[in-house]
Amino acid sequence: MNNPIIDQTFDKQNFSGQKLPDKEYDNCVFMNCDFTKADMSVVTFLECRFENCNFESVMMKETSFQEVVFSECKMLGANFSVCNDFMFSVEFDHCYLEYASFFGFEMKNTLFSHCKLMEADFTEADLTGATFDHCNLLNAIFEYTSLEKADFRTAENFVIDPENNKLKKAKFHRSGLSGLLQKYDLVIS
Repeated sequence: MNNPIIDQTFDKQNFSGQKLPDKEYDNCVFMNCDFTKADMSVVTFLECRFENCNFESVMMKETSFQEVVFSECKMLGANFSVCNDFMFSVEFDHCYLEYASFFGFEMKNTLFSHCKLMEADFTEADLTGATFDHCNLLNAIFEYTSLEKADFRTAENFVIDPENNKLKKAKFHRSGLSGLLQKYDLVIS
């Protein structure tokens, strides 16, 4: 990748339906940008910030996200499982991640804050030390997922089978215990 793009701000840019050049973006800010159905495959984002951007149906094959923050972004159906996993590091704040896929992906210590993660797929992902701060996890899929030391104390609507997931030292509030026992069809009051 030649000629990295450094320290630039992109405001209200429309990238929808376009192929982003195979470039490296370093310390860039994207504000109010539309990436709907964009192809950002093989693009590298280092220490970038995305604010109020739309990523619906975006293609991210081998995309690199290293120390990237997504804030108030709409990421319906985003497939992170095809991203480049080398030094992958992201943070999500007030994002819509319904139907997003993190299948088999390593996301240790990832922060999800005030996110809507309904129907998100975390199957076989490594979320060791992740935090789900005030997140809605309605119908999110946790199967064979490593959730050791993960924090669900303020999360809601999750259903996690302790027999099919690694939960050692994970944190839960008493009010969320029913999400761990749902398969037993117990009445908890």
